[in-house]
Amino acid sequence: MTTLEQFHSWLKNDEDEHLEFKEAKNNFDFNMLLEYCVALANEGGGKLVLGVSDKKPRRIVGTSAISNIQKMQENLYEKLQLRVEIEKFLKDDKRILIIHVPSRPVGQALHLDGKYLMRIGERLLPMDSAKLKEILNETETDFSAQMCHRATINDLLPEAIQKFRTLWAKKSNKKEILNLSDKQLLKDAELFDGKYLNYAALILLGKRESLGEFLPDAETIFEYRNNASNIEYQDRKDYRIGYLFYCDELWEKINARNEMFHIQEGLFMRDILAFNEEVIREAILNAVCHRDYHLHGSVFIKQYPQKFIIESPGGFPNGVTEENILTKHVPRNRRIAEAFEKIGFVERSGQGARKMFKFNIIEGKGRPDYSKTDNYCVRLALSGTVQDVEFLRYLEKIGKEYQKMFDAEDLLLLDDIRQGRKITSKKHINKFKEMGLIESCGVTRGTRHLLSKKYYSYVNKGGEYTRKRGLDKDTNKMLIIEHLKHFTKGKITDFEAVFPGMKRQQIHRLLHSLKKEGKIEFRGSQKSGFWIFAEMRQKNATENNK
Repeated sequence: MTTLEQFHSWLKNDEDEHLEFKEAKNNFDFNMLLEYCVALANEGGGKLVLGVSDKKPRRIVGTSAISNIQKMQENLYEKLQLRVEIEKFLKDDKRILIIHVPSRPVGQALHLDGKYLMRIGERLLPMDSAKLKEILNETETDFSAQMCHRATINDLLPEAIQKFRTLWAKKSNKKEILNLSDKQLLKDAELFDGKYLNYAALILLGKRESLGEFLPDAETIFEYRNNASNIEYQDRKDYRIGYLFYCDELWEKINARNEMFHIQEGLFMRDILAFNEEVIREAILNAVCHRDYHLHGSVFIKQYPQKFIIESPGGFPNGVTEENILTKHVPRNRRIAEAFEKIGFVERSGQGARKMFKFNIIEGKGRPDYSKTDNYCVRLALSGTVQDVEFLRYLEKIGKEYQKMFDAEDLLLLDDIRQGRKITSKKHINKFKEMGLIESCGVTRGTRHLLSKKYYSYVNKGGEYTRKRGLDKDTNKMLIIEHLKHFTKGKITDFEAVFPGMKRQQIHRLLHSLKKEGKIEFRGSQKSGFWIFAEMRQKNATENNK
């Protein structure tokens, strides 16, 4: 919220690339608002104030523009994927709107319908190529390595320091670490320069009051709801304190409501927790390690009986996407990642995401879902429900049969094929074909892959296998001819009923292949025409001659 003192200081300031005033007494054009938001974001963020004259001395005139603030915020986000906040501010009983525009993400320039706008003087102009190249070449600085010049070792929790010491000594197998002084320990861990702490030290080891003073956004908020449709939570806890101090307590709180699934395997029963401890701990570590601490906001953890959601400020680090998250490793806060690696919490090689994907798929819960992530927030959703028990059993069976541990990429490929997704990486295709785990079918316009007959036999779904694989081309042609023999003529809709799993384009290719062979013919117009068996034409012609 804007204070009166802040507002008065803005009135005295000149307009620049971060501050703009508009009278907008009655309304403000939506397209113009979009342009200003893009330009301000490209300049690092700023404020657009409606209801105040832009010329000095500035007059407060008030505005009736943007009657539905919530709807406008939603429209701006839908158009720009930018989280713009619109604040209603009253001065002298006049309504003023302060539009808070966040900075663009590092390495990304925002555009509106292809125009990369920026502020030059009082005008909005397209960004020149040099400026655009400069932005695209940006790299993120390591916020966690920066020094907090007011923080000292007294701002850290002694018990958190001791936990860090014990874990590091155990991970490195160096007992001498246990005898280091606190200052030397922190110095060796690159969390202290002999005089000041860096922000990584505060985030991992800081006292509550110290984080409140120096870095209040370093906070994790946990909420539990017993139903996804509930607005009210049944439990809530705010953790604004060093991560090492609260990480175990947070897991215990999550695990206290962790439901158990009972999977029957022959005469035995196997138990699977809704939320795997390694997956949950890894997901929370990622949120703490890779969030953008420049942005306001907390890490939010929302637990439901069969769903788990983590939201952390900032989108993916520059260069990371939902598609390459298993192979692209760009730590946003490297100093935190290095500290976690020292104590055995994470692997520097980026195995954390692989671990989450592997456990979730191998437990039959499907892949972690990042689909609602945008430039300003990473949203991870984890299913707590075993979605496909048969696939889970099959993975265990073939693992034992081939004495093989499948990695995350293996499991993703098998899961993609099982669900009929498009295969983007063919790295392991040949290996699985040789093992008899998958089959290929189709030769026109791309090969399709499906789990092998072995899988469908194991789960007693032979009919599904036949439907997914489809009949071979010659058999499909024979079916078309048989249909025309029995029913004299056939329209495309008739053949769609014959081949329910086939696309219309595929059916057309079969029909034109038979036509080329001289076996069938097409009669009538393009829209209302039909196909007939060629021998039927000859038979009709013979009868007419008689």
